[in-house]
Amino acid sequence: MKLRSRLAITCAKGTSALIKKLNRGSGVTLPGYVARLIDPNILSVMASQIREKTIVTMGTNGKTTTNAILYKALKAEGKTVIINRTGANMLNGIISAFVLATDKHGQLNADYACIEVDEIASVGVLPQLKPDCALLTNISRDQLDRFGEVDITFDKLKTAVTSVPDTTLIINCDDILSYSLAETSGNPFVTYGISEQIFDDISRSEIRESIFCRKCGKKLQYDFFHYGQLGIYHCPNCGWERPDPDFTATQITLKDELYAFDMGDLHLDSTVRTPYNIYNTLAAYTALHTMHAPMAHFKEMAESFDYGNNREEILMINGARVQLHLSKNPIGFQQKISLVLKDPKPKDIIIQINDTYQDGEDVSWLWDVDFQYLADSNAATITTCGTRKHDMGLRLKYEDIDCTSTDDMRSRVEELTENGTKNLYIIVNYSGLYRTNRMLKELAQNTKEQKGEQA
Repeated sequence: MKLRSRLAITCAKGTSALIKKLNRGSGVTLPGYVARLIDPNILSVMASQIREKTIVTMGTNGKTTTNAILYKALKAEGKTVIINRTGANMLNGIISAFVLATDKHGQLNADYACIEVDEIASVGVLPQLKPDCALLTNISRDQLDRFGEVDITFDKLKTAVTSVPDTTLIINCDDILSYSLAETSGNPFVTYGISEQIFDDISRSEIRESIFCRKCGKKLQYDFFHYGQLGIYHCPNCGWERPDPDFTATQITLKDELYAFDMGDLHLDSTVRTPYNIYNTLAAYTALHTMHAPMAHFKEMAESFDYGNNREEILMINGARVQLHLSKNPIGFQQKISLVLKDPKPKDIIIQINDTYQDGEDVSWLWDVDFQYLADSNAATITTCGTRKHDMGLRLKYEDIDCTSTDDMRSRVEELTENGTKNLYIIVNYSGLYRTNRMLKELAQNTKEQKGEQA
């Protein structure tokens, strides 16, 4: 390794240590920036030290969970794996994941790298990583101020994958945008998809990014939609159609809020609570099979995997069942509304909407979500909070749904868990997720301690 690369790694590690010592954050982004300043090629240097395969995961929804499944599956096989586990999926965060994993000699000891990559950042990241496999979950609208309309995201991703023509693509062929990208990229690709109609009417909604043929421009015909533009489609004009997927999930059943399903020769009695995570599991399964990775323990791993991934939590606070869910774009929010309506019991709902850079400063996407279904959710109360609580309240008002607002979520949670329905749903977008998670776990711990004292 060149002296410049060694110096970059040393300075990055020093930066991380200083950040943690000063308690100024987790130190997972700035070290990468420092390393890149010293050695602009540091990511290529690090990536070349991976012994077996590098897998990147991209897409609007599901990439963090899918990447975590890949990581856990490989770890279950005894492999050493590099992962940007904090979701730091821009260039500096990815560099940090590599350099902070080196030993005192600046060397990596890793069989695989599982790297989540932001769609916009992919253009700069993929040529340096030169991944063996690039998994694309789907393409839809997300953070309009960053990504713009969906065609911009499509073009960025296509530029990224065509810059690494030897990289095998793992593509959700139920998504016409992803499948079209693969067909026109020139990269080798493998498809996965679900041919059974498992999403309900609320999940499907009317949010469509594109339902026109990517070859001739005529309107597609669908046998059915899963959600958004994903489904079983064909063009009556030119014949372009959704292919039979190379890998699929079958025999999908729902019992006691959990889905069971088959993939290849595996039957999974899993911890999946939303059909969306069937896609994520299938995507990871397809990538590992395609890369000829060991999978002897995949079933065991999947059936014990925490699909919440800190983005879904169920806790008991003051005798109340409290669920926390992340929703950061229209399609994701529609899935959570569907989940809420599957529970017929009386409930309280808190919705937190922020507009930081992480969330996207443009919250006009709220008008693309079919919130009218919440009128039938058996909600005793709905509370809005966050920097855009009034925008959320206005959106509900247009559906004739009553709500209140608060600037103090903690107090509202305490009030509702003590005096509410004892069935509380909290839906937040990105910047509120980890703070809310910590707050809820603290309240749950206080509840346990109080019970201990009473005993």
